[in-house]
Amino acid sequence: MNTRRMVIGGLGLAALGGALGYSLAPTPQSLTRKADSRFPNVPVHTHDGRQLRFYDDLVRGKVVAINMMYVQCEGSCPAMIANLRRLQLLLGERLGREVFLYSISLQPDLDTVDVLRAYAERQGARPGWLFLTGTAADIRRLRYSLGFYDPVPEVDDDLGSHTGMLRIGNDRTHRWAMAPALCDAERIIATINHVDTAMVATAYQGAAAPV
Repeated sequence: MNTRRMVIGGLGLAALGGALGYSLAPTPQSLTRKADSRFPNVPVHTHDGRQLRFYDDLVRGKVVAINMMYVQCEGSCPAMIANLRRLQLLLGERLGREVFLYSISLQPDLDTVDVLRAYAERQGARPGWLFLTGTAADIRRLRYSLGFYDPVPEVDDDLGSHTGMLRIGNDRTHRWAMAPALCDAERIIATINHVDTAMVATAYQGAAAPV
């Protein structure tokens, strides 16, 4: 995992807060900027065979946590996906109702719908956790708009060094933050609750959840 990869475009403080395991309040600028001005409304394909618009269908009005991955990744992806499996258990009934998880493929030409469907089944993805693919150009636009890129082109083009961060936000209130995908799932829940003004109870009650 490339620790030099930064989230830019006004997201540096949120990324720093995530790296330290804390949730930082959004800046005044992030509160006033509309999410649909930052996230392209490109078509994406879900692992369950639907074609949706990224912003209109997946982000608008929702609390979301988004990461980048690819099926053949042998670096940080397996550990990140294992952590998201734990996260979906901690979210309990919130998953797919109040909070939505999206894993976007960095290899859309290889990670077809069928490949992602088989992968999601192996990972035990529950309703509310979607694996997404699309055209290479559209996925690149999404990656950049979400802040998952490195200003050094050689690093940015290296899939093996892709960022291990989660982009977490509440589109209704324009509250956005970052959290390391490899930190404790409980800390990720804390970041989700920070942006989710409803602050409803999770399935986590202080005991370790099964993996």
